[in-house]
Amino acid sequence: MAITKVWVEDGCTSCGLCEETCPSVFEIRDISEVKLDAKFAGFESDIKEAAESCPVEVIKFIEE
Repeated sequence: MAITKVWVEDGCTSCGLCEETCPSVFEIRDISEVKLDAKFAGFESDIKEAAESCPVEVIKFIEE
């Protein structure tokens, strides 16, 4: 199964953990955002780790 969509819901505290865990997919501006040109293939485990580590649980993804 591959991750086909990643997003950050409202409530991000900009802690930077997701960007530190998976900088190829996440970046912090005012809040965490998924990069527009992010490729998810090859980063599935890092995306899952970022979502599981998020202190406010706002990182979501779809795996198909």
